[in-house]
Amino acid sequence: MDFQLTDDQRALQAGVRELLTARFGRDRLRAAVHGGPPDLDRALWRELGEAGFFALRLPEPDGGVGLGLPETVLVFEEAGRVLLPGPLIATHLAAGAVEGAATGEAVVTAVDGAGGLVEWLDQADVVRGDAAGAEPLRSVDPLTPVHRVPAPSAQAAGDVLLTSLLTAAEQLGTAARTCELAVQHARTREQFGQPIGAFQAVKHLCARMLVRVEVARAAVYAAAVTADPTDVAAARLLADEAAVRGARDCLQVHGGMGFTWESDVHLYLKRAWLRTQRPGGVTESEELLAGDLLAGTG
Repeated sequence: MDFQLTDDQRALQAGVRELLTARFGRDRLRAAVHGGPPDLDRALWRELGEAGFFALRLPEPDGGVGLGLPETVLVFEEAGRVLLPGPLIATHLAAGAVEGAATGEAVVTAVDGAGGLVEWLDQADVVRGDAAGAEPLRSVDPLTPVHRVPAPSAQAAGDVLLTSLLTAAEQLGTAARTCELAVQHARTREQFGQPIGAFQAVKHLCARMLVRVEVARAAVYAAAVTADPTDVAAARLLADEAAVRGARDCLQVHGGMGFTWESDVHLYLKRAWLRTQRPGGVTESEELLAGDLLAGTG
């Protein structure tokens, strides 16, 4: 099976990266962090809708872009690179089912049927699932407000599968970006008259980050092609690990300055931590893989 991107897929990836870098680059990211309580940028949300972000898999006769799951994974990977805020996955999954979701006119969030978490509840126009009795939590991520529902309703299996895969894609984008940040810092930061990247310990950290990114990338892209629950579970485990451990290693490469509020590293780590709590996380994925292995033994 060939997982090499086509020319059209590469063009899509490059176009989305250019759009997101221009509309939510580092300056906008830092402004959002320092702007007080998280506030969803409705103008940006509508611009994403106009660009087809939420309607990627919607058929063209229905007003969508008519692309497949592999292309959608590429787009969400780019969203993970820039830490694009908002209930992106829930709104994407609602395209075609909730009026205005595909065009970005409506912001849709969903109740996590496993842990009862809801992201961006107060700013959503539509909530899929029962959010009665939701209580706000102090979110580890300053750009993602979270509520907990005491008695969450079960999610459809298809939504859980796609949520897990697209979360893995976002985690992959975050892991790739923190690897780049670590390498950039290692090349420019000097100690004892040479770049810190010349030291073996730093080289090993960066090398391990890159390996985790590329292994996760292969798994996520493969799962996007097969859409098999077992493949998605494996991809999610690898992507979660790459994002969380990658951000932690990136922090180590940055040293003391990596622990400061002014550094971006902590934002990537906190978003990666928060995503691990979404449906299809480590426990669910491990149980699915274990069940598949046991079934294979007869």
